[in-house]
Amino acid sequence: MNMIMLFLHIVGAVGMGIYAILPFLAGRFKQLSNPAQEGLASGLLTAGRIGQFALVLQLLTGGYLISQSDYEVSWMIVVIVLFIAMGALGGIMQGPLKRIKAAAAGSTDASSDVSRVQTLSIVTLVVFLVIIWLMQDPWYA
Repeated sequence: MNMIMLFLHIVGAVGMGIYAILPFLAGRFKQLSNPAQEGLASGLLTAGRIGQFALVLQLLTGGYLISQSDYEVSWMIVVIVLFIAMGALGGIMQGPLKRIKAAAAGSTDASSDVSRVQTLSIVTLVVFLVIIWLMQDPWYA
């Protein structure tokens, strides 16, 4: 059972990889035409949804894996808080992406939403990197 859960945990980590490339993709918005912005926003909405499902998979499989070993309680709390923060940031990002998509379809300006997506994606990347670092070097009791 441990091997299956570890495999699913790794699959979830790969799925969360969208958060690693999101800032680079969001940085392209200002260089694109309106139809291209609409397409990019649509793609990022779908990718964000996949990232959210991967995050849930990570929480479920990680909860099982944590129960199989002896980790510091402080490490577990920090990791759970970071995962919740990452989920919140990913969810918050969905709103501006939907507004960018609608603005691009209506040929209106969405520069404030583009800036917000860029900022949120950078913060999400930082949280993602901290999670990777903590997973690579957990604190044991």
